Amino acid sequence: MPDKDSILIIWIKLLVQAGKCNATGYIYLNETLPYTDEMLSTIFNRPLNTIRLALNIFQKFGMIELNEDGAIYINNWEKHQNIEGLEKIREQTRLRVAKHREQKKIGYNVTEKVTLRNATDKNRIDKNKKSRGKENRFSPPSLDDVKKYCSERKNRVNPEKWFDFYQAKNWMIGKNKMKDWKAAVRTWEQREESHGTRWTGNTKSDTGGINRETADEIERLNEQWRKLHPVSAAGNTG
Repeated sequence: MPDKDSILIIWIKLLVQAGKCNATGYIYLNETLPYTDEMLSTIFNRPLNTIRLALNIFQKFGMIELNEDGAIYINNWEKHQNIEGLEKIREQTRLRVAKHREQKKIGYNVTEKVTLRNATDKNRIDKNKKSRGKENRFSPPSLDDVKKYCSERKNRVNPEKWFDFYQAKNWMIGKNKMKDWKAAVRTWEQREESHGTRWTGNTKSDTGGINRETADEIERLNEQWRKLHPVSAAGNTG
């Protein structure tokens, strides 16, 4: 026969275990697995016979009940609890969980907004790059474009000669790719105005205040012009 202190200790441990389960007085591992006397012997560190004796005594005095599944229920559980305190704890837990979920939701929204803003900024940058690329990419004019532009300026430039000249040079001006064909037309126009009806003069000796590199380029253009207009060039050299 165990001493009375052992029975009392087991009772206290049952109350503590019921509090851990927080199931209004029921003691079980989960809703489908109640504690057995062997399991209680292990977790309470008491002999199995002492556990069984204590449970019989508690049942006899109406302190506990065993339901059909074998789960232990503490009778008058509310009397052993601070109901107001438990409700307060439950409410605090509920508010804490709700706050956590709200913060998590806000975190997701912030992440989505940041991701969307970054994606939008990236798209904008990519579009700007593509736009700048299109702006900087030279597109050769058609012969009709050149004719129309020369007609608008009412100059004496021969559109066919100009077009054939730069097309043969692969639209290069010196070592650089042409960027503005209209500017090239205007330059051709100025050369014709300064040398008569045809641009055939030699500008190598007179740079007209421009730098040497530009003067050399003009000279190269003159040489190619003379090749395209051998008769006019010969007539102007006499």
